[in-house]
Amino acid sequence: MADLVNVQLCYAAPLREYFRELAVAPGTTIEQAIIQSGVLQAIPGIDLVVQPVGIFGKKRPLDTVLRERDRIEIYRPLIADPKDSRRRRSEKRRPPPD
Repeated sequence: MADLVNVQLCYAAPLREYFRELAVAPGTTIEQAIIQSGVLQAIPGIDLVVQPVGIFGKKRPLDTVLRERDRIEIYRPLIADPKDSRRRRSEKRRPPPD
């Protein structure tokens, strides 16, 4: 039997974090590891069809084969566009015109 591949899975919801260390078989994909982790049952709102996933901050397709020490991340949709948020904060800091 081949050695297992050790990976981590994380998902951060607004009020809760989910983190698991997993030992999976060589050749396991991101999708298979997510299913094995139990995160889909623990946090029912996750939808892998809509929400992107990645490894160490880089988006990857669900069929990506995992390597030793990969950290799988499930990303939440953005609530606000970061550029718009930054623009609104900047406008609040400007002094009023004379």
